[in-house]
Amino acid sequence: MNITFFSSKPYDQQFFQEANQAYNYHLKFLEPHLHKSTAVLAKGTDVVCVFVNDAVNAEVLEELAAQGVRLIALRCAGYNNVDLVAAARLGIKVVRVPAYSPYSVAEHTIALILTLNRKTHRAYNRVREGNFTLSGLMGFDLHGRTVGIIGLGKIGLATARILKGFGCHVLGYDIAESEESTSIGVDFTDLDTLYKRSDIVSLHCPLTPETYHIINEHSIGKMKKGVMLINTSRGALIDTKAVIKGLKTGQISYLGLDVYEEEADLFFEDYSGIVIQDDVFMRLLSFNNVLITGHQAFFTSNALSKIAEVTLQNISDFEKNVPLKNAVS
Repeated sequence: MNITFFSSKPYDQQFFQEANQAYNYHLKFLEPHLHKSTAVLAKGTDVVCVFVNDAVNAEVLEELAAQGVRLIALRCAGYNNVDLVAAARLGIKVVRVPAYSPYSVAEHTIALILTLNRKTHRAYNRVREGNFTLSGLMGFDLHGRTVGIIGLGKIGLATARILKGFGCHVLGYDIAESEESTSIGVDFTDLDTLYKRSDIVSLHCPLTPETYHIINEHSIGKMKKGVMLINTSRGALIDTKAVIKGLKTGQISYLGLDVYEEEADLFFEDYSGIVIQDDVFMRLLSFNNVLITGHQAFFTSNALSKIAEVTLQNISDFEKNVPLKNAVS
């Protein structure tokens, strides 16, 4: 099998080459994103392996199909960037990695919460400059606070378990209540109640037409004044302009993001030497109560190993014509 990787980085090569020792596939790693102009680079390949910010729309899929590509292997859980209808029409299968390490994202979620609360990033910079004052660094006890989790999949439940360990009261919302959420002490509720009662709201749901901009001016208005909002899931769950308005009015007192609605043009690249042209993103950076990381919540050695293993196993199942347990198309 010939596999072409788009949006690849050195760490992708490292972990996939290690996992490939069991398969001996031919791997071609490309740094550019997959889009209409780069699809031609997949010529002569059986499988295209893509990541979260690759554009796998109908136009791209038609180009890939014309070149003989038979499988799209997502090395991530989300698949909102893939036109599944077009893939099915063209006879291209799509597989993903549904659960690589829920702990990696859950633990990063907690890191954002604690950093925003106790302002350790600001304290670190102060101490390095010889400033040991505490003014402006006051936080609150996480113990006893109410945290609302939207999305009770593996990551949402892993986050809930950690928060319960801190002594938090955890509210949860999903399209269906699970026995597991009840067993760990999550109080299942509706969105309006979650917004009204939560001191912290954390997003852990996939991006679908139903969840697009689930956090908007209307939902923000239902939240407690001074709420902390965390998103380690998908950027377009949040209407960024509405959140900026909430920050300006004080309705949102803390914002932690590992994802951003327009991140495809920014994240995973080094723009430190140039002026970033995204005015909305730069406005977010102007707030001292906003903490943004560059889609790194998944970035642990455990997760990368699992991603490589599951991706190659998905490809092996396709090659052997056995049922694809991680198929999305």
